[in-house]
Amino acid sequence: MTLSSPSARAVDLRVEPVDNVLDHVERSLQVELDRDTVVRKRRSVGARTDRRTWIRIERRGLDKVDVQGWNGTECAARLEGIAQPTWRGCVVWRDADEPVMWRADETELLPSAPIGNAILSEDPKLEDAWWQAFNASLDALAAQHTGRVATPDTVTITQALVTESIRSLSPTDDFDTTVERWVPAHADLNWANMTAPTFSPFDWEDWGNAPRGLDSASLWGSSLAVPALADRVRHERRHDFESRDGKLMTLFACSKILGPDAHPQDPRLEPARRMAEQVIAELQAG
Repeated sequence: MTLSSPSARAVDLRVEPVDNVLDHVERSLQVELDRDTVVRKRRSVGARTDRRTWIRIERRGLDKVDVQGWNGTECAARLEGIAQPTWRGCVVWRDADEPVMWRADETELLPSAPIGNAILSEDPKLEDAWWQAFNASLDALAAQHTGRVATPDTVTITQALVTESIRSLSPTDDFDTTVERWVPAHADLNWANMTAPTFSPFDWEDWGNAPRGLDSASLWGSSLAVPALADRVRHERRHDFESRDGKLMTLFACSKILGPDAHPQDPRLEPARRMAEQVIAELQAG
């Protein structure tokens, strides 16, 4: 018999009252949060502490609480060769009124400020040293081993999901969508989750095994409104993009941009369409 958890109501933590949650974290971790530094995102809240650390608080429905992402920051602490803030500890509790779990992870402060929004509209003008550190961390991550599976957008990535997403772009085209190589990936790599001028990726809750090239393709998709930046991502990660799996992940990224919820004024639409057509032609040609 399979036990199922009730679904939690959809909540946007950018507007949901969270004072009680912040109070709970302070009591549990014996820390004082600087309320003037609170950063609120759709599914997480963060703030500085009086001991010069950062606490990230996440709300997740019971139906979404499992090994696939819930303890990502904690599990990422054992990764080697990755630039990331040191993890200090956490507190986890079940909501008394809803089918929801809360988790607060405490880490060292970021070495620099986040680069920008998830999708950039201006070139951040990153130094060569930043790109070198970026490449070193992504290569080190892909060389490690984990039993976790990546959950981009909190959805477990599977072969079926990859195939379905790619077929949404080319329902009549016939080419093999089978992924050959699965490697550890951050799975939420965008410009809001990396710092500069010192490179450091953060928000590791979704990391795990994914098709090779997922991170590279995701970052490229987040860069398409700045053509020179998108080209730089493809150049720096060309060994990913030139691989067959990398081409599949390029189509996977394009499917997210060109999906039914796409905004007609999104400047990424046309370059994503062009790239999808080019990559589909390459895959069909073998």
